[in-house]
Amino acid sequence: MTEEERYQFDVWGYIVVENAIPSETLREMNAWIDAQEAKDPQWQKQFASILQWGPPFLALLDNPRVLPYLVELLGPELRLDHDYPIFSKAGAPPLHLHGGGTPYDPAQYYHCYRGQIYNGLTVASYALADIPPGAGGFCCIPGSHKANFPCPRPLQNMEKESPLVQQVPMKAGDCILFTEALTHGTLPWKASHQRRNLFLKYSPKHLTWANTYYFLPDSHPGIAELEPLLTPTQRALLAPPSVYRHPRVI
Repeated sequence: MTEEERYQFDVWGYIVVENAIPSETLREMNAWIDAQEAKDPQWQKQFASILQWGPPFLALLDNPRVLPYLVELLGPELRLDHDYPIFSKAGAPPLHLHGGGTPYDPAQYYHCYRGQIYNGLTVASYALADIPPGAGGFCCIPGSHKANFPCPRPLQNMEKESPLVQQVPMKAGDCILFTEALTHGTLPWKASHQRRNLFLKYSPKHLTWANTYYFLPDSHPGIAELEPLLTPTQRALLAPPSVYRHPRVI
C-alpha cells in the first residue's frame, strides 16, 4: 500500500484497487456465470460459497493483487470470515445505510495506533461488470468509520438524497476494499446491464462475524471437496478464529 493509498483509506474508509482481476480471467468468470444462469435461474442455491464456483473464483481468496492490502489492513494472520455474491437487474431496490464509527461495534471497528491500522470485519468487493457514475450500487459516507455520532435515521433510511452519500464508480475487474465500520449501503441499480459483485469478507485472526466456519461439519455443504485443491496460503485464510498459533498467510 502506498502512502497515498494508506492516507486515503484512513480518511475515507475505503480504496479501489484497479485491475484486480485480469481481463481474460474476468471474461472466463462472466462466461461461466452466463452459462449457469442460462441453465437454471436459481443456480446460486446449489453452492454454499463463491469459492466453489471454480478455479478463477477460488483464486480470489488469496488474490496477489489484493492480499498485500488486506495484510496491511488486518495483519498477517487474517482469515476469510464469509463470502457471497450480489447480482442485481435494472430497478433493483436500495439497501439502507448501515455501519459507522458510532455506536461502537467490537466486530466492525477501525483504529490507527502508532502508524498501524487495525480493522474488524473488512470487505473485498470485486466488480465483474462496470459500475458507471450514476448507475447505483455500492455507496457510502466517506470518513464515517471515524464518526463520533450515530447516522441520523432519515439519512440512514435514504429518505432523500444527500451529498454525504457517495456512489463509488468501478470498472469491471476492480476491487473496492472497505472497513465494515464505514457507513455504507446500496443505491437503486439504474444501469441496463446486470450488476455483478462478489463479496469476500475478512477479519483479524481472533474475530468471527459469521456464525459458522468454512470446514465445520455441515456448515458449508460441498466445500470440503476443495480442501485438496487449496494452497498453504488459502488453507491459512480459511482457518477458524483463534489467537494462539493462528496460521500466518505470509
